[in-house]
Amino acid sequence: MDRIEKYIDELMEKSTPDRPIWNIEKILQGKKSEWNYIDGCMIKAILEMYSITKDKKYFDFADAFIDYKVYDDGTIDGYDVAELNIDNINAGKTLFELYDLTGKEKYRKAIDLIYSQIEQMPRTKEGNFWHKNIYPNQVWLDGLYMCQPFYMEYETRFNDKKNYDDIFNQFEQVVKNMRDPKTGLYYHAYDSSREMFWCDKVTGLSQNFWLRALGWYSMALLDTLDNIDSSCGESYEKMKKAFVDLMDAMVKYQDESGMWYQVVNLGGMEKNYLETSGSSIMAYALLKGVRHGLLPENYREYGKKAFKGICDKYLSTDEEGNLHLGGICLVAGLGGKGMRSGTFDYYMSEPVVNDDAKGVGPFLLAYTEMLRLEK
Repeated sequence: MDRIEKYIDELMEKSTPDRPIWNIEKILQGKKSEWNYIDGCMIKAILEMYSITKDKKYFDFADAFIDYKVYDDGTIDGYDVAELNIDNINAGKTLFELYDLTGKEKYRKAIDLIYSQIEQMPRTKEGNFWHKNIYPNQVWLDGLYMCQPFYMEYETRFNDKKNYDDIFNQFEQVVKNMRDPKTGLYYHAYDSSREMFWCDKVTGLSQNFWLRALGWYSMALLDTLDNIDSSCGESYEKMKKAFVDLMDAMVKYQDESGMWYQVVNLGGMEKNYLETSGSSIMAYALLKGVRHGLLPENYREYGKKAFKGICDKYLSTDEEGNLHLGGICLVAGLGGKGMRSGTFDYYMSEPVVNDDAKGVGPFLLAYTEMLRLEK
């Protein structure tokens, strides 16, 4: 366990708010890192480390990182509401905790600014937010994680729960339109207009079950449930059932190594590989799901096996003695500039990298759950 904390220390030491070492996409583009979901994943995990260890270095790092991005009037470096990109809401989750810990009024203003994007998001005919303004009528599983836990926390804390029904409806529509009844898994994306080249013209669905998207969606359910006032009865129970059903489906596809494959249901296919980010999310979701009483006790073993499997396969030391976490799919999506098709070959074609926050953040969240078990 100590070596994991050493690894996190190394990443923090090598990172600045403009150039975090874990944001491989920005490093490859040679751009400074502005407000984005990738850094949000990492800072959220570092705050979770603070929450469990009470070691001030984690709090200090997270606060300094976000403080640098948020100006005194609550505006945010590189964040534009008008872009209507659901990914950009994710880093806003860090603001609630930092506001509670520091009382900085600018964090509260920034929370309101990000909420103003939610109020303007365009929607599909079913009522779901578009993934981005540049992806009209499309719902991606990733987007539920990026937005809904923030939306729910805001409603619970600051808006008298006025839009609970909207949040519940968005999840219900995803269960209705994106879940495969045969496997219990969910397709990566749905085009409500049935117009995109990558979608089935009858169902509107993309072709495959991508691991990290299923992971994001698992966390979307879990972290939204975390922020609900559970006295809201039936809607809470429906969301809980969706989470439990998905965990039941996912454990059937867990490899003997403890991990899951990049395309979940095609483990034996040539080129398919055991992928770190999605497996880390599943480890976190299973362990936290048990801790919160949503899953049976024996599911803890699946989570522990997943965490151990990732450490055994992908946590390694280089010649200089530095630790690295490998096996992380850099990015995957549908449409856009690369005409990403959502085929099996497409998911195999995306780069696999070390130390990217889309893997390290969830791995760290899973690690905090392992620490809770020790305590």
